[in-house]
Order: sequence, then C-alpha cells, then structure tokens
Amino acid sequence: MSPLLIVSLILIAIIVIPVFWGAGVYNSLVKLRNHFKNAFAQIDVQLKRRHDLIPNLVETAKGYMKHEQETLDAVISARNQAQSAAKLAASDPANMLAMQNLMGAESGLSGALGKLMMVVEAYPDLKANQNMAQLTEALTSTENKISFARQHYNDSVMQYNTQREVFPAVIIANMFAFTEAPLFEITNETEKAAPEVSFG
Repeated sequence: MSPLLIVSLILIAIIVIPVFWGAGVYNSLVKLRNHFKNAFAQIDVQLKRRHDLIPNLVETAKGYMKHEQETLDAVISARNQAQSAAKLAASDPANMLAMQNLMGAESGLSGALGKLMMVVEAYPDLKANQNMAQLTEALTSTENKISFARQHYNDSVMQYNTQREVFPAVIIANMFAFTEAPLFEITNETEKAAPEVSFG
C-alpha cells in the first residue's frame, strides 16, 4: 500500500468517524426530545379530561349551593386559566415559561377544587347526589392518571436533560440548540396531594 493511500485513508477516517459519531448523538437527542414531548402529550390528555369534568361538577353543585356562587366562579375561572396555560404548554413542552405558567395555573385550579370540595361537605343532599358522586369519582381517577403521567414525563425529561449535558454530547446539544427541558413539578407541599373528592 502506498504512503499516499494510507494518508488518504487516515484523513477519511478522521473526517468520517466524527461525522458518524455526531449524527448518532444528534439522533439520540432527537429521540429523547420526542419521547419527553410524547410523555407531555399524555399529561395533556388527562388535563383536558380534568378540565372537561369541572363544568359538569360545578353545574351539579350549582343547584344545591345557591349561596356559594363565589366559590363556583373561582373554580371556573381557575379552570379557564389552566386550560389556556395547557394549550400553550402543549404547543411546546420544552418552553420553560409556558410550563411554569401551566404549573402555576394547575396549582391554582387544585386549590380552587379543594375549597369547593370542602364546601360540598356542608351540603348532605349534594353529597348524596348520584351525578355528583360519579363526577367526583371520575375526577379522582383523572387526578391519579395525571400524577402517573407527570411522573413518566419527568422521568423522560431527566433522561433527555442528562443526555444533553454529558460530555461530549453537550457539544452537539449546544451546536443544534437542544435546550434544557423543564420538569413538571409542584413546589407547594399542600398542593402535592390530589384534591380530596371522596364523599365516603
């Protein structure tokens, strides 16, 4: 083999190996980013279900809670804010600000629902209402599904963020703007528990 051919092969290897390595790292980051976006879509499905249940819950309660209009209005207002925040976050789950707004709005909604459920306790006829019992059971189930979906999303984000931060993958991540993905966290300890909706 001629020295020129050997030098040419070495130069080709020096160029080709990093290109293939870079492509592999890039593809890995794309897969992980798509995985956490899909995981957020599962949260979004459950949030939509939660948001759809709330008007029915309020309508059922409205007939019994004539003097609690302020509480009912607060729930609907919090629901509308959470629904708007969810739409923005769903369009780009990697957007840190959109996710922070969603977490804040969902925390506000959980607080409003918690207050509603405390007020419902004072209305025995409402507690005994079959429709109300079914709605609260569906809401409890949805809250549990949101919790599981959030855990899966956070696990996916952790994998993605870890991959984009390790050397030498961080070079590719920075070159191609693979930004840090936000976790879906609830920071207020009282809001970590799902609102209590049981009438047992």
